[in-house]
Amino acid sequence: MNTEAESSRDTQSELVQTDGAAPRSAAAHPDARALLLRLQELSPAFRECRPLALRIDKAILARFPELDRKLVRSAMRMHTNSTRYLKAMEKATQRFDLDGNADGEVTDEHRAFAAQTLKERFAESARRKRDKLREARAREREQEAERRTAEKLQQLVGRFGKAGDKEPHTENAENDT
Repeated sequence: MNTEAESSRDTQSELVQTDGAAPRSAAAHPDARALLLRLQELSPAFRECRPLALRIDKAILARFPELDRKLVRSAMRMHTNSTRYLKAMEKATQRFDLDGNADGEVTDEHRAFAAQTLKERFAESARRKRDKLREARAREREQEAERRTAEKLQQLVGRFGKAGDKEPHTENAENDT
């Protein structure tokens, strides 16, 4: 009778426990990234980056009530906004629960949203790369212009700098006397 409750508590403390560390209390939860890593260890749906069942955050909180709701939602946001997850959503037909069992279908609307988000993300990434390349080319042109200017100045100094070392021209010498 108590074994089910003890087993449930062991699983719960296993979820919030970091590798090699003592179990954390409810007041000191790991951050969202650490929680997500633990969920990936414990759940095939997270580990294999399968589309998650709707309202899976509630299922996680029901299974692990000591977790903070905001922390779980933050971890879910990180997971479901990842490129890997969106790519899986774009092609999937089934959603999965914590245990990896099919739990609902992925709607056409959700697939289209994932595809649109990926398209926008890749377009933004390409735009940033183009901008970075333009900036690098502009810096190179600027450096080349500076190099040419310095080279021309050196040539001028080479020509006219030597004139200052020699005797002054006769015109200047006559004006001085």
